[in-house]
Amino acid sequence: MTQRPALTPQLGRTRVMAILRSADASGLPAVARALASGGVTCLEVTLTTAGALDALARIRAELGPDVAVGAGTVITGDQARDALAAGAEFLVAPVVDTEVVRGAADRGVPCYPGAWTPTEVSQAWRAGAAAVKLFPASTGGPAHLRQLRAPLPDIPLLAVGGVGIDEARDYLDAGACAVGIGSPLLRGADQAPTPQALGALTTRALALLDAVGTTARAGEATA
Repeated sequence: MTQRPALTPQLGRTRVMAILRSADASGLPAVARALASGGVTCLEVTLTTAGALDALARIRAELGPDVAVGAGTVITGDQARDALAAGAEFLVAPVVDTEVVRGAADRGVPCYPGAWTPTEVSQAWRAGAAAVKLFPASTGGPAHLRQLRAPLPDIPLLAVGGVGIDEARDYLDAGACAVGIGSPLLRGADQAPTPQALGALTTRALALLDAVGTTARAGEATA
């Protein structure tokens, strides 16, 4: 039986995954450095971004082992294999594909497949997910996450999709192990990585972790 990989350590510590999705990957290394400077050390580079795998490899080389870099929007076995070959430390998907989840688990790599219903959440967990991505989270909000947690308390849920900085605490208080945030955090810094934009991004990262850390100290939701 395949052993379930543990939650990515940087995700467990910070309870935040930054989602790096852009038209092209040219600005992502600078964005990654700015996020890391603000303490956000779990970064997802989505495969819908042109040049994503090259950017992923570059970010890993530049930032080293303190920052976990994974691939997102991984929906096929071939994409999973390519991402892992490029050095992805975890995989994220918007759907439950058991080939992707089990393939990652067999290699000891955490996978976070997207699910919405109790059946999908359970299916993802049985396949070997390290945690299940509730996606899109904003459609049902924290109330939906709380309802899922009631009958499935042992399955960690990562809230992703329409989650803003101001809502992060609400999802954690509802029982999420962590949140994934993209455009509300980046706010175009990927397209225009000027010193001002990158500095503002670091400031937002610090503010996000402050809010999340307050929740963690008060409630210590389990991952």
